[in-house]
Amino acid sequence: MTSESLYDVWWQYKGEGEQGMEDDHLPHWKRVLSFIPVEDLSESNVFDFGCNQGGFLRLLYEQRPFKEGVGTDLARQSIEVANRRKGNLPIHYFADSIPEQYEHYFDYAFSLAVIYLLPDLDDHALKMKKILKPGGVYYATFADYTGNPSLPSIRDRINSNATLPMQKHTIDTVADAFFRAGFKIGIRRMIPADFVDLSQGNKWYNNIADHLQYAYEQAFLFRFVAPSQDV
Repeated sequence: MTSESLYDVWWQYKGEGEQGMEDDHLPHWKRVLSFIPVEDLSESNVFDFGCNQGGFLRLLYEQRPFKEGVGTDLARQSIEVANRRKGNLPIHYFADSIPEQYEHYFDYAFSLAVIYLLPDLDDHALKMKKILKPGGVYYATFADYTGNPSLPSIRDRINSNATLPMQKHTIDTVADAFFRAGFKIGIRRMIPADFVDLSQGNKWYNNIADHLQYAYEQAFLFRFVAPSQDV
């Protein structure tokens, strides 16, 4: 993506905005980390694709300090907030998609609730392969709402309030793009280990059953491992 693709903020829902979205995502980020086995990141460079206001990398550094972090997002104002909040942490935030200078630089990469917005998954997979070290790992969350009765209302809420619309991806279309790029792919359901918090579900799901269908059947974590050499 080029600088012409930049915008001010992604989430424009009145009364929430980007900060509301960050607050809502915090429990999700903590839950994701509980499914990721790597604990020692002290010698690792990490990348957050679609970092918004930078909250995930700050949380990650608090729980598992890393050597250097880079976060990118197309929302200019969100990146400004991220840079104001980083303090002295070894993190750099850019209003960009994937900065070209970081070729084969990152040990780990993350995108949390982002790839469902990308229209060209093949392009994304190739860019991620370029910035990861050989054998580097990219963790990405994805909700495959196929068969969920609340999907039309979820899509309408996103498309009515977001700068980038929701794409019609499935776990198969996501995996296929990364297979074509030469990645080794693993996937797991992020099955709840505790009570499911229903407090946020009212604005996304038509009923509790649809929320539980997402929580137990449709929330996935991909692990994409970059090839050991270019293929």
